Amino acid sequence: MAAPTSGAPPHDLACLTINELEKIAASKMDKQTRDYYNEGADSGSTLRENIEAFKKYRIRPRVLRDISQLDPTVDIFGYKSSIPLGVAPTAMQCLAHDDGEIATSKACSNAGVVMGLSSFATTTLEDVAEAAGPDGSPRVLQLYLFEEREHSRKLIGRAKKAGYKAVFLTVDTPMLGRRNLEIRNQFKLPSHLKIANFSENTQSDAAQTIMTGTSGGKDDVRSASTDKPQTQAQKKAASLPGASKDGKRTPPSGPITFHSHAGNPTLNWERDIEWLKKECGPEMEVWVKGVATAEDALLAVHHGCDGIVVSNHGGRQLDGALATLDALPDVVGAVQGKIPVHVDGGVRHGTDVFKALALGADFVWIGRPVLWGLAYNGQQGVEHCLRLLGDEIKLCMGLAGALKVKDIGKDYLVRVDRAGFVARL
Repeated sequence: MAAPTSGAPPHDLACLTINELEKIAASKMDKQTRDYYNEGADSGSTLRENIEAFKKYRIRPRVLRDISQLDPTVDIFGYKSSIPLGVAPTAMQCLAHDDGEIATSKACSNAGVVMGLSSFATTTLEDVAEAAGPDGSPRVLQLYLFEEREHSRKLIGRAKKAGYKAVFLTVDTPMLGRRNLEIRNQFKLPSHLKIANFSENTQSDAAQTIMTGTSGGKDDVRSASTDKPQTQAQKKAASLPGASKDGKRTPPSGPITFHSHAGNPTLNWERDIEWLKKECGPEMEVWVKGVATAEDALLAVHHGCDGIVVSNHGGRQLDGALATLDALPDVVGAVQGKIPVHVDGGVRHGTDVFKALALGADFVWIGRPVLWGLAYNGQQGVEHCLRLLGDEIKLCMGLAGALKVKDIGKDYLVRVDRAGFVARL
């Protein structure tokens, strides 16, 4: 490592960029974990577009602005975040490192940034909140609203008690996207890990895997953790997805797994947002995560949502969907400042954050880079990831002549067309 300058932490000469972090992490993860974290749906076109979309824009730097008092902070959930960037909820972080979500929680508090926690975490929401410390940065809970409301009701109650500031309802999973490597690898959560927030529902080895529910009741069903025929007790505990037949809906049953319970085709604006706001309020805000159109943004405002996260699930749901950066301007234009608009997807550099802010986002979230940081070096790896991006954000703001985050607007960008010509926004 190089010697520090001006009180700054030393550079990690083995890893100076997020792209380098990705490569190092790939060498540290087993194939099943690496494929699960990094894969997009089907051909992966939306995953790639999320990243490529940032290349359509160039920054118009301003000079002689006196940036000596540069301020990259933003207010979010009553907290002053050190940078306009938060850690998005990603599932099963103990696959990347034994300390998993605990390491991420501590790193976020040390860095002064907000953390989102997946419902399908490998650490309980209470332990993640405790790891943040009494004066730590805020936590928000990503929520799959299950057809069996009682499961979600209990989780929301626990989150309120633990001090979570908001629920981010994932709205882009009425059905689950097809991820071919996940299928080919027959992805299973290792037997020493569990989906901690639903551990009270664990009734069999089959429930230990979040990705692979069982078909239930058939003689050839295999245990999710042993590849041996299931016992009668395990068959009774099999996780079954919901089904529709003859106009009637049967909800999922058995222990909670991702494939059996996360997809909820019954979700709708009129019924579910109202229910969720009653359950969460007044302690927690209700945001919708997965909005990608102006039409749905207007519905979010109409139904009283507290905020929007423009997201396509990291390119893991509908392949061929809009890149989130491309969807962002329409959403921002529809909302007209009535509620905050955040965005995630494809962020790999501080300049990406700047471009998203210039296109109207109030805040930006990152997912995969944090998982790569975990795989690299646990808590210190996540802190390193956040430091890299934080330094790049500050450098970009300074060199672009933006003193404060609120100053960053579309005047700082031009768009490049396919012929290479640029146009003002």
